[in-house]
Amino acid sequence: MRGMSRGKDGTDLLTVALTGGIASGKSTVCQMLSEKGAFILCSDELAREVVAKGQPAWEEIVGHFGEKVLDPQGELDRKKVADIVFDNAAERAFLEKATHPRIFQRMADMLRDINAETGGEAVVILDIPLLIEARAGDIFDYVLVVDASENIQVERLMAERGSSREEAMSRINSQVSREDRLSCADHVIRNEGDLRDLQREVDEAWEAIIAFAEKPRND
Repeated sequence: MRGMSRGKDGTDLLTVALTGGIASGKSTVCQMLSEKGAFILCSDELAREVVAKGQPAWEEIVGHFGEKVLDPQGELDRKKVADIVFDNAAERAFLEKATHPRIFQRMADMLRDINAETGGEAVVILDIPLLIEARAGDIFDYVLVVDASENIQVERLMAERGSSREEAMSRINSQVSREDRLSCADHVIRNEGDLRDLQREVDEAWEAIIAFAEKPRND
């Protein structure tokens, strides 16, 4: 990838945002892409860091919801918070305002570190489930969407997480539509078969990413 031009994030890295619906297989895809040599940044892991006890986001969230959202150790109980905001758009908007800017700032800091470490010769996959909801797709060089049909999502949620069909549908319907997600994709990874099928899809996606990386990019 020698000769890559400066990317949208202000580094010389190629930043690839990866998103997909619940139970679409994002974590497995990230593992496969890591084996290709990509750096992986997971927004969920960064979210845990920014809401850790004593952090500014923790202070805001506890100040808003009260100590009922804390566990016995004083850490944020993310499930309790998720239950509160699940069907409440105003509370969800508050939570996003308290966390999203800090998560993206943490990502930016880590991207600068990777850029310094690699001299910009790297592909970074940023696993961001709420990429479309956050309207953040345009800040990255390339967008990958991991896609599965609604029926497959439901089956996986029931089999892997013990959800009822109603619970699974509720979780799926709480997210942005499949159509909206696909409309933002530069490349789609279909995950509706077995692991061998998925590996072929990831191989094709990686080839597409490398081809894109080798094209001249505007500063």
